[in-house]
Amino acid sequence: MPAITVAEHIEKAVRKIDKSTAIDHWDRNLGRYDAEELMAEVLGRKLTSRVLDRVLDGTSKKRFAAMVARRVNGEPIPRIKGHYTFRGLDLLVRDGVFVPRASSELLAEEAIKALRRRRGQRVAVDVATGAGPVALAVANEVRHADVWGVDISVDAAALGKDNARRAGLRNAHFRAGDLLDALPRRLRGGVDVFTIHPPYVLRGDLKELPREIRKFEPLQSLTDGSDDGLGLVRRLASEAHEWLKPSGVLLVEVGTYLSRRTQATLRAARLVDVGWTKDELGVTRVVSGRTPPGTVRTAI
Repeated sequence: MPAITVAEHIEKAVRKIDKSTAIDHWDRNLGRYDAEELMAEVLGRKLTSRVLDRVLDGTSKKRFAAMVARRVNGEPIPRIKGHYTFRGLDLLVRDGVFVPRASSELLAEEAIKALRRRRGQRVAVDVATGAGPVALAVANEVRHADVWGVDISVDAAALGKDNARRAGLRNAHFRAGDLLDALPRRLRGGVDVFTIHPPYVLRGDLKELPREIRKFEPLQSLTDGSDDGLGLVRRLASEAHEWLKPSGVLLVEVGTYLSRRTQATLRAARLVDVGWTKDELGVTRVVSGRTPPGTVRTAI
């Protein structure tokens, strides 16, 4: 039997992944992207033409086949690999914690820009932080800022701490609790930027999600149980006045179909300068609002 090259193993994997009904094939090249990423992980190197022409050894062949089978079953690539690169940071990924997405890099970028425009001691808080990608990116790129990540999941907060240690980021802190309950009371009135990628899937839409999301992501990271997907956003927007500095910023990452309703939610909470930011595809991904310039810190 002729030896099979790395390239040929990839082609076989592409065909299997493309046929999977457990995956959301939002890009026609997704199968190839996934297969190549898994092979690069197995080999621990970039897939150059020289590498593609090599014959895969038995151990690597078995490992690659097992990874492809997991992907065909719908398991997200970062969970299969056990790590994910987010704005240059290599973050650990674990079962039971929401997998970081590339789409959240825009949320981190907007938070970084907002923090850099502020003066004095700067504080950022990422709510529903998951593995901590946004909080850690902000802490990494604004090193003099004090950054907090909070999540209702104890596992998520623990993973955030592990990722902070892994990245050597001493200015990033993670705590578990409901919304802002876990934050130190001394931060009230002293936060410059809130970020949140909320669990915005409508309660009635859960069954419509692709298997790769529905089966492999924690339920609490997908929906807050509300009919409109904005229950957690309403709570945070309402509490923002107590925690943000004057002209402090709230940044919300949402699906584009929720953009207008999210804007209305922020306005209803008396936030001003409500606006939105589109990604490179021209899709609204981040909605923002500010506390009024004259907001007075609420007494404790």
